[in-house]
Amino acid sequence: MEFGRKGKGKSACVAGMDMGLGRCYICPPEKIKANLMQALKAKFGLGEVVRHRLHPFRGVVYDIDPVFDNTEEWYQSIPEELRPAKDQPYYHLLAENDTSFYVAYVSEQNLVRDDSGEPVEHPEVEAMFGALEGGRYRLGGRLH
Repeated sequence: MEFGRKGKGKSACVAGMDMGLGRCYICPPEKIKANLMQALKAKFGLGEVVRHRLHPFRGVVYDIDPVFDNTEEWYQSIPEELRPAKDQPYYHLLAENDTSFYVAYVSEQNLVRDDSGEPVEHPEVEAMFGALEGGRYRLGGRLH
């Protein structure tokens, strides 16, 4: 399972890791191990249907960052009283609300499992995943 996006050069470094060979060409081994262990502690997995704890949207997890990996500008745009910690998994979601589809980046502390059993209607879900079974889409399609 791959937790990052290749070529992004982020500090979490699973993106730069050659998963087949188990090594990264950028970061020291102790950093790789620490970040991979953090990623493996992620509460939600790829294909899982989740919803936001505070805002009215839900989505499907399609990527996981073991720790915050977005811009400081994005982070600072969150009201301070709602700003989540950076040292936790962050999830990339194919998200939907009552009026639109979009991509969301959400901290683990702000997500809960979606127990509705309803499919997510985001147009990219079908291209990236297989069937919905027990609150999780099967991996398939274009997902790496």
